[in-house]
Amino acid sequence: AAGGRALRWANGRVPARGFRASPRARIAMPSWVIDRYGSNEVLRFTREMMFPIIHFPNEVIIKVHAASLNPIDLSMRSGYGATALNMKRDPLKLKTGETEFPLTLGRDVSGVVMECGLGVSYFKPGDEVWAAIPPWKQGTLSEFVVASGNEVSFKPKCLSHTEAAALPYVGLTAWSALNQVGGLNQSNCSGKRILILGASGGVGTFAVQLMKAWDAHVTAVCSHDASTLVKKLGADDVIDYKSGNLEEQLKTLPLFDFILDNVGGSTEKWALDLLKKWSGATYVTLVTPFLINMDRLGVADGMLQTGVTVGSKTLKHLLKGVHYRWAFFMPSGPSLDEIAELVDSGKIQPVIDEVFSFSEVPEAFLKLEGGHARGKTVINVISRQ
Repeated sequence: AAGGRALRWANGRVPARGFRASPRARIAMPSWVIDRYGSNEVLRFTREMMFPIIHFPNEVIIKVHAASLNPIDLSMRSGYGATALNMKRDPLKLKTGETEFPLTLGRDVSGVVMECGLGVSYFKPGDEVWAAIPPWKQGTLSEFVVASGNEVSFKPKCLSHTEAAALPYVGLTAWSALNQVGGLNQSNCSGKRILILGASGGVGTFAVQLMKAWDAHVTAVCSHDASTLVKKLGADDVIDYKSGNLEEQLKTLPLFDFILDNVGGSTEKWALDLLKKWSGATYVTLVTPFLINMDRLGVADGMLQTGVTVGSKTLKHLLKGVHYRWAFFMPSGPSLDEIAELVDSGKIQPVIDEVFSFSEVPEAFLKLEGGHARGKTVINVISRQ
C-alpha cells in the first residue's frame, strides 16, 4: 500500500480535478469542544461547531464513524502543551486576536472520505480510512474532521470502524519509538530481548504485538490483573510490578537489547542498568519534559532547557555503553499503511477497554481519568459500528 502511495504521487503529477460545488449545504456540525482548560466540566456539546474546510490541496474531509481517547486528550483538556501547540497552530503569530478555542479533542479517527483537495489522488470520496490527527489540529470528537492526505491510510479491511479507531495514535506512537527512533524492524528483531514498561495500556499492548510480529523475545511489565491479557498478546515473560520490588525482579533476568518506557518517573534512574553494555542496546522513553518545559519556561527557554536535558542524558549514558532516546507521536499515513498490513495479516489486533456512544463523551473521559485501562476507550460517533 505504501508503495502504491509513492507511485501515485511520483513526479508530482496528479490527475486534473475541476472545482466542484460541495453537495453539502451546511456550515455547522455536532462536536464536543472545550472553551477553556480545566477538568471534565469544561467539555461542552454543541451543534454549531464550524464545519471543516479544505485549505490546502493535499487535505481530505473525513466523516467520523468512530474515534477514541488517549492520555494526551486528558492532558490537553487541562492545558498541557498549550504553549508549544499554539506556536505550531500559528507560528508567525498572525492571528493575534484569536485563541485556540473552541477546541475539539480526540486524535484517532476511522471513517469515510467525504471530500478531497485538488492535489489528492490516492483517496476518493467513499473510501474507508483511518488516521491519527496531530494534536495541533482540531480533533476527531466531531461529525467531520479535516486531515492531510499524508496522515491518512486505508482502514484495515478486517476491522470495523469501532475496532479501527482504537489503533492509529497508539500504533504510530509505538512505531515512532520502536522503529523510527529505536531502529527496530522486521529484519533485525529476531531473538532480541525487549522490555516493555507499562505494557497493558494502548501503546504497550500495541508494542507487545509489534515486537512479537517481528520475532523478538518480549518481557512485559504490568499489574497482575492485566497479565492474562498481555500473555494472550504474545509476551514471553510477564512481570507484576505490584508483587515486589520491580527493579530487583528484573535484575534476575538476562540483560535486554531494548527498553520501551511508557511509565517514566523514577524508572529511568535504574532501568538503563538492565541493558547490555557496548552492544548498541537502546532505551527509549515516551515520557519527556519537552511540552512541560515550554509551558513553564516559554518557547525559547523551554526549548533550550529541553535540549540541554536530552543532550546531557544522551552523553551520560553513551559513556556507559548504552543509547538513551526520547520518542514522540508522529503522524504518518505510510506508517499506517504498514500497520494495516500487519492487522489484516492477523499479527496485530485492537485492544478495547470500553466503547461509549457520542453522547457519553464526558463519561468516556472520566473512565480514562480513572486509570488502569486495559487497551483503548472508543467513542462511536455513528451508532451501530
